Amino acid sequence: MAYENLLFEIKDQIAYITFNRPKVLNALNRKTVEELGDALNRAREDSSVRALILTGAGEKSFVAGADINELAQRTPVDGKDFSLFGQEIFHRLETMGKPSIAAINGFALGGGCELALSCTMRIASKNARLGQPEVKLGIIPGYGGSQRLARLCGKGIAHELILSGEMISADEALRVGLVNHVVEQAELIPTAESIAKKIAANAPLAVKFAMEAVEHGMEMPQEEGLFLEATLFGLCCATEDMREGTRAFIEKRPAQFKGK
Repeated sequence: MAYENLLFEIKDQIAYITFNRPKVLNALNRKTVEELGDALNRAREDSSVRALILTGAGEKSFVAGADINELAQRTPVDGKDFSLFGQEIFHRLETMGKPSIAAINGFALGGGCELALSCTMRIASKNARLGQPEVKLGIIPGYGGSQRLARLCGKGIAHELILSGEMISADEALRVGLVNHVVEQAELIPTAESIAKKIAANAPLAVKFAMEAVEHGMEMPQEEGLFLEATLFGLCCATEDMREGTRAFIEKRPAQFKGK
């Protein structure tokens, strides 16, 4: 199906999701978030998809926050509901069992920064600018920014970015651990594709379980996290992919993983 505000394509085991509202710098309105949820469901259910790349249309913006015209109409009740709705979609992205790469090609502000934080990893072009400017509008991050930013970069960085509302450069985002790599704009998608293809070559269930170990383990005491890791390691040992991977290594040939 075609979307109004997104472009969606599956190619070479990678699902590409492009936010396509360049006239408003790809700002998020409810329709866009709804379409994102549907695209994520399609990627999750398609066994051929091994990784996702999310980016924005044009060269100026990844996602420049919420649609302010829509935001200005929020009441306390529907504001909370809209926050919970967006949180659920972003949580779906974070926990879908397939790694996602945010290819940040410009502004990633407010909901755009929160979207990037929900991805498994982040690559920024040198012109990227990231931030959580919600306090400048009299609100706070509503799509998980107060939680994921602190967990990723620490409380001090989270407080500084959220309370000041200021943008930071791609290089500063790299320094504080908000992004994994900074590249020239022309190299942004090729770099994301290179990482996605490396992931796609690996055993899908092992990738899924490794993500679960990291994501859930981060919320546990280390001893419980280690127990979770051992349990997921044991599950891997029950898969056909584990048999294929070890056999291929012994036979000195590329493994043919099936996700079983």
